[in-house]
Amino acid sequence: MGATQWLALLLFHPFEFRTLLQFYLYHEQKRDIKALKEHPTSGWDRQSMRRCWEFLDQTSRSFSAVIKELDGDLARTICLFYLVLRGLDTVEDDMTIADSVKQPLLRKFHEKTVEPGWKFDGNGPDEKDRQLLVEYDTVIEEVNRLSPSYKKVIIDICYKMENGMADFAHKAATTGKVYIATVAEYDLYCHYVAGLVGEGLSRIFSASGKEAEWLGQQLELSNSMGLLLQKTNIIRDFREDVEEQRYFWPKEIWGKYGFDEMKEMYAPGALEKAQWAQSGMILDALRHATDALEYLRYLKNQTVFNFCAIPATMAIATLELCFMNPQMFQRNIKIRKASAAHLIMRSTNPRDVGQIFCEYARKIHAKAVPADPNFIQISVACGKVCLWY
Repeated sequence: MGATQWLALLLFHPFEFRTLLQFYLYHEQKRDIKALKEHPTSGWDRQSMRRCWEFLDQTSRSFSAVIKELDGDLARTICLFYLVLRGLDTVEDDMTIADSVKQPLLRKFHEKTVEPGWKFDGNGPDEKDRQLLVEYDTVIEEVNRLSPSYKKVIIDICYKMENGMADFAHKAATTGKVYIATVAEYDLYCHYVAGLVGEGLSRIFSASGKEAEWLGQQLELSNSMGLLLQKTNIIRDFREDVEEQRYFWPKEIWGKYGFDEMKEMYAPGALEKAQWAQSGMILDALRHATDALEYLRYLKNQTVFNFCAIPATMAIATLELCFMNPQMFQRNIKIRKASAAHLIMRSTNPRDVGQIFCEYARKIHAKAVPADPNFIQISVACGKVCLWY
C-alpha cells in the first residue's frame, strides 16, 4: 500500500488502519526459504527449484505465503503439488485447445508429470499461466527429486483429478458451455477440482510425519474442507463466471425461483428472487462448515494448522459478505485487507477458529429474512456451527 492509501485509511477507516499496522509490525514471517539453513529442504540452492518458487508466486498470490511457512520439506512438496495441479488446470481451462487434443493430454497428464524434458506450448497466447507449461520440464525435474511417498500421492491425485476434469471438459466442448444441473453433479465437480486437493494434502501431511498417519485416511473431512473453499469461490465469482459462460451454480438450486438462465439473476427487478437463490447456495456451502472445523481439530503441527485454518476463516467471512449482498450480482467482491489481516492473526488454534466461524454464522443469521424460503434451514445451519464451538 502506498502512502496515500495509508492516509485515506487513517482518515476514513481508523480501526482498519490500526489492524493493518499491527499486522505489518507484529505478524512475523515464520520461515525464510532463501536462508542458507533452509536450502536442504526448500531447494533454494537449485536454479530449477528457485524457478518453481517463482511460478508459485506468479500463480497463487493467496497461497504462496502460507505454503512457504510450512515446516521442513512440506513447503517444497506442497509448492510442487500446487504447480502440478495448476498445470493440469491450465490445460483444462483453455478453451482454445481443441477437445481432440485436450482429452488425451488431460488423461495422460500424470504420466507427463514424471517424464523428463516434457513441456507444452499449445496454450492460447492469452492463457495467464501459459508459461508454467512452457517450462513444465523444470517442475518435472523437481517432482522427480521428491521422496517416493510424496511423489506417489501427487501422481495419484493428479490421475484422479485429470479424469474428472476431462469428463467435464468434454461436456463443455460438446455443449459450448460449462453447465451444472444438480447438486449431486455440483458436489462431484467440486470434488474433482478441490476435494481431491484436500485428500492429497492430508496424505502429504501424514507422509511427512508431522501429522498423524490416520489423517490421510480422513477422506470425507478432507473432501469437505476442499468443498467449503471451492464453493465459496464459486458463489463469490458469480458475475465473472456467468459472463464467461461458466455456469457452476446448479440449476436444482436457482431454477426453483423461476429463472431459466443464470444471467437473469442480475436483470432489473430480479433481485429478491436472486437473493433467495444466493441464500440457497450459501446454505449448501454451510453444510461443510462443521466438517472443516472437525478437520482442523485433528491437526497438531502449527504451520499445517495455519495453512489450513486461514483459508477456512477467509471462506466463512466471504460467505457472510456475500449473503444478502446485492453487489455480488454486479461484480466480484472481497473481504477488506484489514479484515483479512485480523483473521490471519486470530487463526492460530481450533478454539479461536471455532469462535470466528460462530461469529460469522451469527452475522449470517442476523441478515436472514423470514420471507426467504431458506430462512429456517439457514437458521439451523448457523446454529449447528455455533453448537460445534
